[in-house]
Amino acid sequence: HVQLVESGEGSVQAGGSLRPSCTASGDTYGSWCMAWFRQSAGTEREGVAVIEAADGTKTYAQSVKGRFTISLNDAKNTLYLQMSSLKPEDSGRYYCAVDWCPSAADFGRKWYRRTSYGHWGQGTQVTVS
Repeated sequence: HVQLVESGEGSVQAGGSLRPSCTASGDTYGSWCMAWFRQSAGTEREGVAVIEAADGTKTYAQSVKGRFTISLNDAKNTLYLQMSSLKPEDSGRYYCAVDWCPSAADFGRKWYRRTSYGHWGQGTQVTVS
């Protein structure tokens, strides 16, 4: 059983920065994929970024590429999302999620899908005005 707890809720002005974090405990595996998703009112939960714990490979949604950086601590139990140059459209509830990584053949079309992850945190709110 995996437990995920996010922190780093905040409100900033456009152009500002925030760095939410997610701590994992319980049964975690070094070869998992750990991802950040976000969801705002009336929208689907969308994948923002993912890191493959085995080799540190990072993948980003086009909407955040160049502004957000996903990272994992050396113990591979704390996930971060450094968010810079924030825009109002970045507002929403941010969730971390973990599970076995999709196969290489499927990775590009599965990493950002909610259904690819079976373990979720409770989310942390980000507001950009």
